[in-house]
Amino acid sequence: MRKLSLVVTAFCLLFVAAGAAHAQQVDFAFGYGTVSGQPASDGDGGFNHQNQSISGGGYPAFSGDFLFKKNFGVGAEVAWRAHQNVDIFFQPYRPILYDFNAVYGPQLGKRAQLDLQGGIGLESLRFYQPFFQCSFTGCTNYTSSNHFMTHVGGGIRFYVTNNIFIRPEGHFYFVRNNLEFSGPRVNRYGVSIGYSLKNKE
Repeated sequence: MRKLSLVVTAFCLLFVAAGAAHAQQVDFAFGYGTVSGQPASDGDGGFNHQNQSISGGGYPAFSGDFLFKKNFGVGAEVAWRAHQNVDIFFQPYRPILYDFNAVYGPQLGKRAQLDLQGGIGLESLRFYQPFFQCSFTGCTNYTSSNHFMTHVGGGIRFYVTNNIFIRPEGHFYFVRNNLEFSGPRVNRYGVSIGYSLKNKE
C-alpha cells in the first residue's frame, strides 16, 4: 500500500509539474464556507432517504486548476466538514466532497476573472467509532460510505494584487444514492483566497 501511495504521489507531482509548464495560468486557493441541502422533511423514513439534512457546519476547502488555451482548463477541489456532526442514530460522521472539473475562466476586465466549473466527484461520508479497526492497510476509527456525484460551480475572482485574489463562490452537487440524507441535492457556498501564476506570452 505504501508503494502504491508513493507511485500515486509521484504521478500527481509529475502531473502538476507538466500542467504548470504548459498552462497559461495556474491557480491555488483555500476557502471556507458552509453547505445546505434538502430539509429533513423531504426524506421518506429510510426507504430511499433518511429524514436528515446535510445542512450546516463549516467547510474548509482546497482547490487548484490549470488554464490552457482560450481560458479553458482542468481543476480539482476538496471540501470537508470541519467538525463532526451526529446523525439521527447518534452516530458521529463527517462529509467530504471531492470533485474534478473542466474549467472556464475568461477575464472580466483588469481586476476580475470568471471561474466556471463542471465535472464529477465523490461524496465520502466517514462514520466514526470509539475504537480502531486494523487491517493490512493500517488502522482507522471510521467506516466510509461513498457516493458518485456530479458538480457545477462558479465564482468571480477579484484580484487585490496582480496575483492574489478573493473569490466568492457557489457549488451545486447532485449525489447519487445519497441514502443517508433527505435527498440528492447539496449546495456549498463560501469565499476563497488564492494565488495565480500567469505565464507571460
